[in-house]
Amino acid sequence: MIIFTIPIILLLMILTKAFKEKTNKIILFILMGIITIYFEIQYIFYNLFSVPFSFSTIGLADQALDFTSIIKDAILSHLPIFMAILIPFIILIIINKKIDTTKYQRPTIGALLIMAIIMYASTFLTLIPGSKDDYSANKLYFQIDDQISIIDKFGILTYTKIDIKRQLFGYESDLITEIKQPSNSTTDNKPEEIKYGDNILNINFEEKVSSNKNITSLNNYVNNQIPTNKSEYTGMFKDKNLVFILAEGFNEIAVDKDRTPTLYKLTNNGFVFNNFYSPVFLSTTGGEFQATTGLIPTQEILKLWKSKKPTISYALGNAFNKIGYRAQSYHDWTYTYYKRQETMKTLGFTNYIGCGNGLEQRMDCNWLPLDSEMINVTTPDYLGKEGNFVTYYVSVSGHSPYNSGDNIAKLHYETVADLPYSDTVKYYLASQVELDKMVEKLIKKLEESGELENTVIALVGDHYPYTLSTEEMNESATYTKDGTIEVNRSNFILWNSAMEEKIEIDKVGSQIDVLPTLLNLFGIDYDSRLIIGKDILSENEGLAIFSNRSWVSDYGTYNSSTRVFTPREGKELVGETQEEYIKRINNKVANNFTISKLIIDNDYYTYILGS
Repeated sequence: MIIFTIPIILLLMILTKAFKEKTNKIILFILMGIITIYFEIQYIFYNLFSVPFSFSTIGLADQALDFTSIIKDAILSHLPIFMAILIPFIILIIINKKIDTTKYQRPTIGALLIMAIIMYASTFLTLIPGSKDDYSANKLYFQIDDQISIIDKFGILTYTKIDIKRQLFGYESDLITEIKQPSNSTTDNKPEEIKYGDNILNINFEEKVSSNKNITSLNNYVNNQIPTNKSEYTGMFKDKNLVFILAEGFNEIAVDKDRTPTLYKLTNNGFVFNNFYSPVFLSTTGGEFQATTGLIPTQEILKLWKSKKPTISYALGNAFNKIGYRAQSYHDWTYTYYKRQETMKTLGFTNYIGCGNGLEQRMDCNWLPLDSEMINVTTPDYLGKEGNFVTYYVSVSGHSPYNSGDNIAKLHYETVADLPYSDTVKYYLASQVELDKMVEKLIKKLEESGELENTVIALVGDHYPYTLSTEEMNESATYTKDGTIEVNRSNFILWNSAMEEKIEIDKVGSQIDVLPTLLNLFGIDYDSRLIIGKDILSENEGLAIFSNRSWVSDYGTYNSSTRVFTPREGKELVGETQEEYIKRINNKVANNFTISKLIIDNDYYTYILGS
């Protein structure tokens, strides 16, 4: 970190000593101001999303609402450190007149510049030792997009240089050689595979020859993956309809028998997933990408998705379109937000309607709209029509900030007024009452049309309410959550009224597993090797991956920031040591990030599937 930072310091010093005294002082204040603001942005961004800010984030949203509306609350909740970052700039102002910004003579500037160049060139010598190791400094600098590890190794300033370079010129992402899962591990279940078969297509990867290095890497990697097995649940929902809700800010702390009775009923019936997570990957757009594509969404991947508009064959709408379903999607806010007018097409929803392209003619779209009203005005589009349907809703009523200015929370505030929680938490819980009303209205409409028994309702949160502090989350949580992993634990509602008994699933799962789970349940043919997420109902080992590369598996929790693995009580590894297991899963996680990027960047589904 020190070695790579020194050349940057020298260059900054040259910039503040190369001109006239007055000009140098202006440059000094500008540079200090930029650096201070940038470090503040990094600090707040990391506390909100658990990943550092990347310049690839710029342009992901046409509007800045998702960020500007929460900055004030984020600053106030982290005020001590936020103010501490300002101290150098404040000192600069105080000692302004004592600072010598006299112009250096040309020989001195030249010597400093030569020194900076030599030191910069010399830094690369430190990348040679251990350059072939999986997480070596060399690979982090040139190939691996692990932002946390890059900052740990090189510091914020060098990370920024690497980030800008990659945005301008791109970089090659290499796959890590994965360690095979031991054949005698407890997750190995050959009898199930023989009994039901695998979710796999007849793809001859050897015939898929390409001059593109990335395509070749993808072919080799996918061809060597173990597919998920089919099971007794395969085709359980075949020929039924699907309503899929991506619920803004939904988290398990919002589910209550009295305040949100409909959510409580659906959460505790149908399929009940006891170890499900909704990891934050850059706000709603990251949650949407995970749940509808089964791929991992980094800031760069989301940018590629929105700019390249690749074909995503197994995305929610596309998969159901191919079996003859009518597909429609709705969002009760600005229809262009996060460029959904384009990305909805990549998901298979070509008739997407939001506020601005038709929905505002049916309902009040002023901030904040009512999710229940969206259901009321859109169900006539698909209920009572011929054929099966898949309908995708992106809700908005649960959006932050949670305070007295939230008209939705105020509408339902009487349901939470007597709770022994802070005001922010009460306003959040009140906002989620509207989500309950939305689902209640949906069920009523399905029942009135005679489609209730023939329709599956799936609901996941886009992310936990990250504008709440961990302490605020724990006010209403049933157990103490940490701020990195357990704060993301949530519910995946998967319910059909015709299910006679609930089915409890203890295996770990997350948003990227939602799509393949649905594909299997609806009996849709797909190749499970081509999706990062895995059917939660299969025999494959459970794994939830977080934006900072922490993970939770059926056997324990790994925190990438502390490098600590906490085994799960009652679970014992078979066939490998704890160290071997951690390395195997870390390699798998790293490759999952890389594969997701390569699939989107190279429009791989079009190449391998033809559509």
